[in-house]
Amino acid sequence: MLDGKGKPDDSGYKSPIRKLAKFFENSRDSWKSKCQEAKYKVKMLQNKLRYLEKRKAELNKRVKKLEEELQEYRQKKNDDG
Repeated sequence: MLDGKGKPDDSGYKSPIRKLAKFFENSRDSWKSKCQEAKYKVKMLQNKLRYLEKRKAELNKRVKKLEEELQEYRQKKNDDG
């Protein structure tokens, strides 16, 4: 590649710096966009997981309570009959 004075420089690139700069800028922007999207998805999945775990715990409590009520009902029915 040529420097500003028309002499070859030692960067190893053959394209002009202005084209390389634009290419690297687009590459960086694309990478940042992909990274931000992935972070957003991870955060949404973490929130969903936290919600589902909380919901599961609530449902397990409810099932346990209903099983206890059923047991009491069966015991009461056996005592009466």
